[in-house]
Amino acid sequence: MRDQAETLRLKMLKSQGELSRSIAIVSGKGGVGKSNFSTNFAHALLAQGKTVMIVDMDIGMGNIHILLGMAPRYSLKDYLVSNEELHEVINETSEGLHFISGGSGLDNVLEWSKEMFERLIQAFEYLQQKYDFILFDMGAGATQRSIELIVAVDEIIVISTTEPTSITDAYSMMKFIYLQDSDKTFHMVSNRVSKGEEGNEAVKRLQYAMQKFLDKETKILGFLPEDPTVHKAVIAQKPFLLLFPNAPISKRMMSIAETFVGANSSEGFKQGEGFLGKLRNIFTKGRG
Repeated sequence: MRDQAETLRLKMLKSQGELSRSIAIVSGKGGVGKSNFSTNFAHALLAQGKTVMIVDMDIGMGNIHILLGMAPRYSLKDYLVSNEELHEVINETSEGLHFISGGSGLDNVLEWSKEMFERLIQAFEYLQQKYDFILFDMGAGATQRSIELIVAVDEIIVISTTEPTSITDAYSMMKFIYLQDSDKTFHMVSNRVSKGEEGNEAVKRLQYAMQKFLDKETKILGFLPEDPTVHKAVIAQKPFLLLFPNAPISKRMMSIAETFVGANSSEGFKQGEGFLGKLRNIFTKGRG
């Protein structure tokens, strides 16, 4: 009876456009600062009064909990495999950020059984009605299951550096996702920028390539400068936005979050639209 009531409530929330906005944060290669972006971007959203959940999907190498200085008892793996209760795997920081750790060895459960998938759907249904934003911190590169989740979410944020190889890899990732879903919304951020002009040039090159070769419009959120406070924050296991709120990179991060939320408001985004339906269709396709 409770499940039926919850389902009806979710349908009502969806009809009102009040479900969460799901975002996959991706990169074409590792080492570009994607997880660091995710944790600080989440706090920048919190600063605007939003409720935020990070789901660490960096398979086998999840480090969101390390960057937040937390030691979770349970992970997403425990929820899916060991049937731990959802509330047991949701962690909260002192600032009010919620996150779910991926857990080591998560790659062993990516061939979802029917039971695992149903539990995953139940979890995401709950998260969609509880938070304004669900951020999926994806592993670098692409696997079949990670791409399936990426294709299902509402929007993509692509993190790249100014290095030519990073830009090329980011474009390849965006192209691959685009070929799965040409309607997907892409946002781009250039990280570890030495000079502002380089950061603008890097994301503009990505934008130009997507427009020229795929006839796909993309959105630029901005760039983040190379900043020594980042290393200090990682060592302290605390987001740089909290430790050094007046640092150049913190101010840039706040600007990026404001641009992102502003685009949401100006375009009348319907939160959560189609996410669970797409996810169910993708994961059950070909299973009979």
